[in-house]
Amino acid sequence: MIDEPATGTPRVTLLTRAGCSMCDRAATELARICAEFGVPVESVDVDQAAATDPELRAEYGDRLPVVLLNGREHSYFDVDESRLRADLAR
Repeated sequence: MIDEPATGTPRVTLLTRAGCSMCDRAATELARICAEFGVPVESVDVDQAAATDPELRAEYGDRLPVVLLNGREHSYFDVDESRLRADLAR
């Protein structure tokens, strides 16, 4: 599973899969929002990650895209922009 960061910098991860148009939209939106806060976005394809972390695809694979903040589920299907902005501002 995705671990929490050791530093105080928030860690934003987008769980995605190839060919997912909702994932593409979420990636664009996340990049825009996180850039304003100077926070990088990591993208993880759950199908590719399944070779080493099958639990990731089992847990999240049927409701992509999923946004994780510091290793915890923050939103899925859509980016909850107002909530993400509030959480990144903390």
